Amino acid sequence: MRRPHENVATVLVDPCVQADLELELMAIDLRLWPIATAPNCLDGPRQAFQVKHRLLERHRGAWDCAAAWTPVWIGFGETWRSGDDPLPWAAHSALWRALEARAEHVRYHKRLGGVPPLRLPVDPVA
Repeated sequence: MRRPHENVATVLVDPCVQADLELELMAIDLRLWPIATAPNCLDGPRQAFQVKHRLLERHRGAWDCAAAWTPVWIGFGETWRSGDDPLPWAAHSALWRALEARAEHVRYHKRLGGVPPLRLPVDPVA
C-alpha cells in the first residue's frame, strides 16, 4: 500500500517575486512551501539544497540563472480536492497558468511529484 502523499510541483522561484507569487497562488487556493522550512522535512535546508542541486545539474547550465533561487513545493488547497479522487485537470491548469505568468522568475517541469503530506498549522481552540 502506498504511503499517504500530496501532489506538488517542485519549482525554483526568484526570491524577488516569491512573496507576490505566494499571494497570487493563495488567491486560487494553491500553497507555496519553501522546502527548507516545510513542515514535512526532517532536515529542510539539506533537502532544499539537494532538490535545487539536482534541478540545476539536470539542465547543464540552462538554469544557471536560478542558482540563488529558492526551491519550493506548490500544493493544492482543499477547494481542489474531492475526497480521494485525483486532482481535476482544472487544478493542474490553474497551477501551470500561474507559473507561466511568472516565467522569467520561475523554473519548473510541467509535472507533479509526491511528497509526505503538508499540513497547515492548526491553532488550538481557546
